[in-house]
Amino acid sequence: MGTAPNRVKAEEKSSPPRPQVVYAFYMSNGATGLSRRNGLAGPAAKGVDRVLISKTRLQRRVKELAAQLSVEYANGEVVCVGALNGVICFLADLVREMDIPAPVELVHVDRFIDEDGHTVEMPNPFRESLRGRDVLIVEDIVDTGVTLKLLEEKVLAEKPASLKVCTLLDKPAHRIVEVQVDYVGFSIDPVFVVGYGLDYEGFYRNLPFVGVVDSAVWPPALLERPKFDT
Repeated sequence: MGTAPNRVKAEEKSSPPRPQVVYAFYMSNGATGLSRRNGLAGPAAKGVDRVLISKTRLQRRVKELAAQLSVEYANGEVVCVGALNGVICFLADLVREMDIPAPVELVHVDRFIDEDGHTVEMPNPFRESLRGRDVLIVEDIVDTGVTLKLLEEKVLAEKPASLKVCTLLDKPAHRIVEVQVDYVGFSIDPVFVVGYGLDYEGFYRNLPFVGVVDSAVWPPALLERPKFDT
């Protein structure tokens, strides 16, 4: 069998060096046997100090929530509304485990965190009408409640038949506005978490577990952006 004429052998092709990422925080200790088994030793997990919720626990809890929701909405459908980008992993796994029709509506959220506080904007949120339909807001984490409150207001303005909220993680200690959450995967302490869709400046979303960054200071750490060496 001949070789494709445009294919370049791996040893003949040199890739340009990737920029080095300087994170705002680092793992304090070298990788141990436990951290290797947990996946903390890989490049994608650099800066994560410990696993809070393992991949196995996440999968089990998502299935439990999906089963509960399938019973709740057994007589019809429920439109699952999720705010990009943090909810992508949880929402995708949740709807695939639900045994009912579950259309998905993804909305873009602009979040601004600075010295003056937490600002959220949601321009042109919905592509389809939610009027008269059962709606479930699916969140990766409910923290201050600011984002969820705005999303609830946007959904209610569409006059749905019903509205409930399901979140993977709930961090009630950081709440600054009152919101109601109907389904909670895990209630967690006020720690800085990444993984399974949650990020720090775009990093860590692809981790299969939820991890904790102990050395991060929240929210001032969010104001620091990673620096790239060129």
